[in-house]
Amino acid sequence: MLQLRVQIAPTMIMGNAAGDRSVQRDKEATMRQPRAWQKMLSGRRLDLLDPTPVDIEIEDIAHGLAFVARWNGQTLGDYAYSVAEHSLLVERLYSRLTPAAGTRWKLAALLHDAPEYVIGDMISPVKAAVGPGYDDLDQRLAAAIHLRFGLPATIPAEVKKQIKKADRISAWMEATQIAGFTEAEANRFFGKPDLSLIDGLTIVLRPPIEARNDFTARHKALLDDLS
Repeated sequence: MLQLRVQIAPTMIMGNAAGDRSVQRDKEATMRQPRAWQKMLSGRRLDLLDPTPVDIEIEDIAHGLAFVARWNGQTLGDYAYSVAEHSLLVERLYSRLTPAAGTRWKLAALLHDAPEYVIGDMISPVKAAVGPGYDDLDQRLAAAIHLRFGLPATIPAEVKKQIKKADRISAWMEATQIAGFTEAEANRFFGKPDLSLIDGLTIVLRPPIEARNDFTARHKALLDDLS
């Protein structure tokens, strides 16, 4: 029996040591997280999961949005219709919907899709399929962007409602002018707009750099009005 104990003891010790090493490896693997930040052209390093206002620059937003295509790029013309161009249109539509709106809410309208400069534009059916994770990421980025430019982290519900209405009018215009929808289809998906609100407005297709520059200029003009 004594000999049996001597033979078993080293095996038990080795087993415990191997188990400890396995636990340590698991702990280290848990501590190593995949990269969740992006290096921006401004030099900023934006943490997508925990964004902070200090790492957000309008030049990065404008550049990113100018190169993100609406409708997954499935639009007519030689240039994609960018999120930057869409954002400029939504701000104009919001101003028509709410003529008495303050400058800060016009700025909120211009920035309503700003998180897409790093997470891209996703069509509504795909957003629904992805689930709440996309919305959570979008909201964290939006809050940081708002704070960076002097807006509340969360936009008031009534303002957000009007911006969303302008967004849907823009979507209707894009759908019927460049995305191949009939008016009946667009009415069903986006609602029929008051045509007086879109009088004189049209969808513009142009090089991304032009959209980027106009987005940056409009953002500066709104900030100047606020100061």
